[in-house]
Amino acid sequence: MSYARVSVCYFTTKNGLVKCFPHRAVLPFRKAAAQIETSPEALAQSAKMKYTQTIYQEGENKMELQEILKTCDHTLLRVDASSKEIMQLCDQAIKYNCASVCIPPCHVAGAKRYVGDRLKICTVIGFPNGYCTTAVKAFETADAIRNGADEVDMVINLSMVKDCCWDLVKSDIMAVRKASEGKVLKVIIECCLLTDEEKIRLCEIVSECGADFIKTSTGFSKGGATREDVRLMREHCPPQVKVKAAGGISTLQDAEDFLNLGAERLGTSRIVKLAMAQEQAAE
Repeated sequence: MSYARVSVCYFTTKNGLVKCFPHRAVLPFRKAAAQIETSPEALAQSAKMKYTQTIYQEGENKMELQEILKTCDHTLLRVDASSKEIMQLCDQAIKYNCASVCIPPCHVAGAKRYVGDRLKICTVIGFPNGYCTTAVKAFETADAIRNGADEVDMVINLSMVKDCCWDLVKSDIMAVRKASEGKVLKVIIECCLLTDEEKIRLCEIVSECGADFIKTSTGFSKGGATREDVRLMREHCPPQVKVKAAGGISTLQDAEDFLNLGAERLGTSRIVKLAMAQEQAAE
């Protein structure tokens, strides 16, 4: 028996009324078709064609899945990621219109050759610990740009933060900003290791350095993005400095919450996987 899996997907009935299936409802096509007065074949085709227009709804909030996907840096930073996996990641990001792929530096050149101008390539600097020297970070950034990176996500030096060496923290970021001139710079502050006072001070420093984004987390430490941290960062950064939430974004509700709180990028691979699952279920 074929099944229709539809997450609040809307269909117009013969009499013009709009009906929907509840989130994650799984129904036999024949039964689902009868509920909205259409044929199983028409329902199957409609579900297949409209999965990217599916609306995720929780309470009164609504956000199109396609709008969420456009904010995603589709990410694969596993230490054993193969070239084949990186190419698959790129294919998925292009298909679902993601903001970029975020990949290890060693894969940047190959990914750029593979995608050309079809997709932005993002990579990481000083990742995931941030404690390499400033000169190493600057060299790593310049190398990534030469290899074709369009965006770089750098990790701050948390030892400097804990020592309250704020001038050194700023110099560290500025060196990467200079090496990445003309490209998008995101600064990872690893919120799970910081006090609120340290987060606020870093919002000020990252803004002063001319970074394009401040980012919550590497996803490789004790915790990922939280709603409280995204709200705090948005409140303490000027409008020109955007917020990227990353780490632990596992559901569409997580994604929607972070975007509604002021994040403009999401670092995750799970949203694309959810879109893929919806597409497969609709077939």
